[in-house]
Parts: sequence; C-alpha cells; structure tokens
Amino acid sequence: MKHIITHKTNSYDAIVIGSGISGGWAAKELCEKGLKTLVLERGRMVKHIDDYPTMFKEDWDFKHRGRLSSKDKKKYNKQSRWGYFGEANKHFYNDDSINDYKEIKTFDWIRGTQVGGRSLIWGRQTYRWSDYDFKANLIDGYGVDWPIRYKDIKPWYDYVEKFIGVSGEKMNLSHLPDGEFLKPMELNCVENKLKDSIENTYNNRYLTIGRVAHLTEDINSKHRGKCQFRNKCDRGCPYGGYFSSNSSTLPSAEETGNLTLRPNSIVYNIMYNEDTGKATGVRLIDSKTNEHIEYRSKIIFLCASAIASASILLQSKSNRFPDGLGNDSGEVGHNIMDHQLGSGASGKIDGFEDKYYYGNRPNGFYIPRFRNLDNNSKKVDFLRGYGYQGGASRTDWSEYINEIGYGKAFKKAITKPGKWQVGMGGFGEVLPYHENMMKLDYDDLDMWGLPKIVIDAEFKENEKKMKEDWKQQAAEMLENAGCKDINIFDSNAPIGRGIHEMGTARMGKNKKTSVLNKFNQIHDVKNVFVTDGACMTSSATQNPSLTYMALTARAASYAVEELKKGNI
Repeated sequence: MKHIITHKTNSYDAIVIGSGISGGWAAKELCEKGLKTLVLERGRMVKHIDDYPTMFKEDWDFKHRGRLSSKDKKKYNKQSRWGYFGEANKHFYNDDSINDYKEIKTFDWIRGTQVGGRSLIWGRQTYRWSDYDFKANLIDGYGVDWPIRYKDIKPWYDYVEKFIGVSGEKMNLSHLPDGEFLKPMELNCVENKLKDSIENTYNNRYLTIGRVAHLTEDINSKHRGKCQFRNKCDRGCPYGGYFSSNSSTLPSAEETGNLTLRPNSIVYNIMYNEDTGKATGVRLIDSKTNEHIEYRSKIIFLCASAIASASILLQSKSNRFPDGLGNDSGEVGHNIMDHQLGSGASGKIDGFEDKYYYGNRPNGFYIPRFRNLDNNSKKVDFLRGYGYQGGASRTDWSEYINEIGYGKAFKKAITKPGKWQVGMGGFGEVLPYHENMMKLDYDDLDMWGLPKIVIDAEFKENEKKMKEDWKQQAAEMLENAGCKDINIFDSNAPIGRGIHEMGTARMGKNKKTSVLNKFNQIHDVKNVFVTDGACMTSSATQNPSLTYMALTARAASYAVEELKKGNI
C-alpha cells in the first residue's frame, strides 16, 4: 500500500509509546511531574465505561451464548487460542486478519491493541519479586545478572501498590515479600481445608488467597469503586474495581492538563541524532489516514509490549546503530521468556454440601514457589521453580445433563448446586535462552508497509522437567487433602500462552551483553527508556505486571531528575 507522506513537527517534553500497564504508569508519572507528554497508542480509543459494550450482559444476551462463531475463529485465529477469549470480550483483542505475525514454532502472541492495552484484560495477579528472583541468573549462570536487587525496587513496589490497590494476606515469606495490602478476599471452605492440609503436611508449602489489583476497600479515588464480585473483569469494569490504565493512570495523567493522547498511531521508528547521541522523537503512521508523521521530544518511554517494543528498536536504524537503536550487544529481540502453564491437577471432595460462597470472586488461591529455595528443596533435576494458581467451587447444572436429561426432575435438580471440585495449575519460570528470539521479515510487509514480526521460541528440557514435577506434586497435595477422582491435566500450552512475553531488550550491568542499564535507559542513548516486559532479565515464577509498574515509576522519577540536571 502506498502511503501519503506528510511530515509535521510537533514537540513535547516526553513521548510515551503504548498505553497499557507500563505506558499508563509512564504517562501518569511524567505528567504529574510537569512534563507535557504525548501518549501514542497503535490501536483505537477506548474510554472508561463508555467503551465497555458487554459489561452488563449475561451469557444468554449473546448470539452464540459467549462462544465464537466460525467467522470469529477465522478472524481471530491466533487470539482465540487463549482460553479466556470469547464472544463477550473479543473487541479487546487483535484482529489477526489485520495484525498478523509469523511463527517458526508455535507462539501464542495474545494482544490487546487499544487504549489501555492488555490492562483491560489482564489477570490482575500482583506479586512482588524477591532477591531469589533478582539473583537467579547470577546463581545458576543462565542469562546475565540483574543490575538491581529487591532493595532498589522495594520503595517503588510500595508506591505502586498504594495507588493501584492490592488486596492480599501478609505471609512473612522471604521469597514472596509482603506488600501494602488492602483486606484480602476470603478463601472458601474447601480452599481452607486444602490450605490446612498443605501446611500440616509440608514444612515449606503455603496456600493463600491471590494478591490481586482489586479494591476491597475504598482508596479515596473518584475514578474507582470497590470490586462487586461479578467476575466480568475482562469486559471492562464500570466500577473501576480492578486496576487498568483506563480507569486509573490515564485519568490521573489527564487531570494534570499535561496529557495528549493519540490513538491509531503506529510508531515504527525512534529518530536518532548522531551529533548529540540522543533520540529526537518518533515517526508514526496514522492508521486511519496513512499519513507519516513526526513528533519530537526530550525523552522517550518505550512501552509497546516486549515484542512490539523490540520491533520498533530493530526498525530504528542509523549509521551509529545499523542493527537497530541501542542494539550494540545484538541482544534486541533475543531472550524471549514467558511463564509456562496449562497443566496441573483437579479433584472432587465430599463433606461440604451445606456450604457455599459469596458472589463470583474474581480471584483464586496461590501457592508460592517451594522448589530450589534452599538445600532441602533443591533435590530436583531442574533449575528455578514454580507456583500454583487455583480455586475450589461447586459444579453447575451441566453435570445433571447425562443423569437427568429433561423434564420436571431436571428442572428441580438444576436449582441445587453441584458437587465441590478443586483444581490447581502450575505457573513455572522459563529460562532466558538467547536462541528464543524474534526478528523482522522485510520481504513480507504488512498493510502499512512495515516488516512482519517473526517469532522463533520454545520451551526446553528444563521447563519440561519442571512441568512433570508440578503435575505430580499437585495431584499429591490434592490426595493428601482427601480429594477423589483426581485428574492430572495438561493442555500442552506453547510458549506465549502465559501472556507474559518478556526479555527482548534486557537490563544488565554490561552493555556488551544487555540493552538497558539499571534505570531502564538504553546504554548509549540516555533519553530513551524501555520499561515494559522487554526490559526483564529473568522471568521468575510470579506474574510480572507489578514489577513493570514499579520499574516504570522508578525510571520516570530518574528521567525527570536527570532532565532537570541537563544530563539527558
């Protein structure tokens, strides 16, 4: 497609590329510190509440009762691999017929390209990392050492948690640091039985309610109210019960008067001045008009998501950086990590037929890592570790279909809750393999004339051994708790399905082996910061979004101070 080329010069103090979890935080922090900030979002505009079309609908309100039509399966052929994708939330996912990518090996790149990004559809699990995580690469020799430790990021975890609102229980565990918590959600009766069983059987295993970015108390926010226990989060929450860019950080940025938000803006190049050694701005394509537009700024925060951010860096070539901006090390695009999941164990349990639970809790239980923490827990044939996420509930009417197929008896049966069931799925760390990577295919261009992204990544032997262990341990813990009909399941989910892709522009101490320094700056381009998943040096076992937020807030504070000093 031939583009209409129009160059316009528009200047800001700061440009943020992306409006998801990291981009929203960058926007908030930079705007609140007085910088005129332009946020560029590749996708469409999504306004809080106004653009949540399915937020109050029930399954029976949908033409296909929440399932996908054959037309949608074709249109969203890759996004629909994700188990939580459906008729009720498809508008928050990429149209694969337009925004396609290429796979050498199966890679589920699940994307939400709109204002707010995947902050509208994320799982909201928010766990701090510890020095077990920040020292992991150093200890076992995979990847490179993190340039930071827990003490460096702890105050920023505190800062972020107080703003987003995290409900959870304090555990006093060194490998899962406690945070600034609102009151926890409650475990149900079966989950409490499992908790007691685990903690009475093992000396290093614990079960707690998940730590989630849901408000269980008022936090004096005019944009957000308490969680209503509807569990319709991935449709957008009209109450602002869970944290998203749309309900939280972007409104805060807008209130300063310093925010300019531009959707439908496909950034493909960060401009570089070889005389000053600094980036000068960005080039983008307006997806509606096909215009090529330039915007200039003093600092740039790249928060487009790990693979998209790496793509922009790789396209940003110059005489100084012939292989892409900041890519002296050759590491941009490499070291793709994720979390592996999709397998575990489930079972049924008797004895609680007179018990039920309140509402539709948008949360489950969490069992933190217990492998490879000390000498007693290192008696396994794999590195690093895993945790579990799971829950217990009563089955629904569908179990009566085979027993009582129709009529009066069936109608009576479905008014009663079914049997109790409990399940847990492993959530495992993936090592940073250099050969797990993405690149650009300049011989295959998309509809805007940009090279398509090619992803070549896979789980390896360590991950496979880890998964076998967590399946067996899950079954064992359920059996110990008195569960029956235990089923070990494995969906053979490929890399990417954890939706935690990261590592493509990693932080490090040595610029020969990394892309970013300890403040998320590109080593030799001091006014460009990368604070999304691309910056991660290892993957840990915990969900990473809270760490992205803390790193972003920390980097923004540093960037503004350095700007004031004239250092960038």
